[in-house]
Amino acid sequence: MQLFFPSLPLPPHTFLPTFTAFYGCHLPFLITPIVLFYLMVVLVVVMLLLLLSVHQWRHPKDKPLPPGSMGWPYIGETLKLYKENPNSFFANRQKRYGDIFKSHILGCPCVMISSPDAAKIVLVTKAHLFKPTYPPSKEKMIGPEAIFFHQGPYHSRLKKLVQASFLPSAIRGSVSEIEQIVLKFLPAWENTTLNTLQEMKRYAFDVAMISAFGHKQDKEINGIKQLYQCLEKGYNSMPLDLPGTPFNKAMKARKLLNETLRRLIKERRENEKQGGGGGLLGVLLGDQNQKVDQLSDSQIADNVIGVIFAAHDTTASVLTWLLKYLHDNGNLLEAVTREQEGVRREIIEANRRLMWDDTRHMPLTTRVIQETLRTASILSFTFREAVEDVEFEGYYIPKGWKVLPLFRTIHHCADFFPKPEKFDPSRFEVPPKPNTFMPFGNGVHSCPGSELAKLEMLVLLHHLTTKYRWQVVGDEDGIQYGPFPVPKKGLPVRVTPRNI
Repeated sequence: MQLFFPSLPLPPHTFLPTFTAFYGCHLPFLITPIVLFYLMVVLVVVMLLLLLSVHQWRHPKDKPLPPGSMGWPYIGETLKLYKENPNSFFANRQKRYGDIFKSHILGCPCVMISSPDAAKIVLVTKAHLFKPTYPPSKEKMIGPEAIFFHQGPYHSRLKKLVQASFLPSAIRGSVSEIEQIVLKFLPAWENTTLNTLQEMKRYAFDVAMISAFGHKQDKEINGIKQLYQCLEKGYNSMPLDLPGTPFNKAMKARKLLNETLRRLIKERRENEKQGGGGGLLGVLLGDQNQKVDQLSDSQIADNVIGVIFAAHDTTASVLTWLLKYLHDNGNLLEAVTREQEGVRREIIEANRRLMWDDTRHMPLTTRVIQETLRTASILSFTFREAVEDVEFEGYYIPKGWKVLPLFRTIHHCADFFPKPEKFDPSRFEVPPKPNTFMPFGNGVHSCPGSELAKLEMLVLLHHLTTKYRWQVVGDEDGIQYGPFPVPKKGLPVRVTPRNI
């Protein structure tokens, strides 16, 4: 039997006739004690939500909330955020209300901050008052024990371990492995039209697997790759855990991924005398030697998945913009090529492969990467939550409110970066003012893998610029969000060998 549910709400004068005609009975007949009980429960829940909203928005009379608009009840300004370009949404409110303003998006009362000094307070000097926060569905997918979701002693311990995996001294030996991945991809791109974003995701994913598991290729690695890719497909879906939904499929993959990782952890631990296999997993297993307060298998698994997640989409998005900006600035592309050819000549003369020290002698290419990070601002903002009532810059932020440092707004402020819409790497010939350039965040929760991300960009650009050229296919310009800002359609390009 096909079921049909009339759209609600109906106008008052049509609801009762429609209900009677559809269900074949009069409404009064249906108001049984059970129905009445459930109606009362709904009424109580609604009243509690209203009281909670009033409680959330309370504030002492001598400490005003920041200026701004809370929008419609419950919905807030979420619809406006989705209708507008997110960057325009924040910029327009900054112009109207100043560097600190309130709003209500995604079901949460929020305070947005767009000054470097205020961002430093939230992320560094008073970070203990503002904890990292993510939607519950994201925590389920990545794993609740991952470093992103914690602060305090557990976070500090993990941060030291994760940083140990990504210090220059730890990743300098990865140059040859990253180069091998590049040399595997480039011939496949030759004389083909490709989706830049998707190809960069494949490249960044392979590098992420090395950073997570080291060069040792266990039998479980291919299964982990496939399961993670299933998990990723549901990451930005609606969190509806119903059979057949992307979220449901992703959570099934997450369960299998956890089981596979536990088997790999067991294998690596049993072979510990032969070495942990490298990568973050090797570092976390090495910490197991501590007899007290050892990391559990679930803690290790969640943090390995977290590193793959953090090292994947963001890096791929930046690489896509790098190709876009170099394509659009031909003179700059030729200057980068000349710099990389100079490095290449030294490598050939010494009869060796690309090394870590070579990547330290690419100043122009490094500035191009910095300007790409600023202009594209992949991480437009980050979420924090006030852990208690906070007096902030003369305003009052109630406990539980979200606080969003707006990185992109700061990166595009003409006071810090003149002509901010212009792509100009030369601006980084002089170090930017403190707290004005935060592509990897700031403070204790900043990205520990920033050096690895820059390294894989340098290695790719070294080979790509010296051997190939690429032409954007189609004339459609613009930005799409999914969730990070990238050129429309993932920047389709045709790659051809460079005429030398």
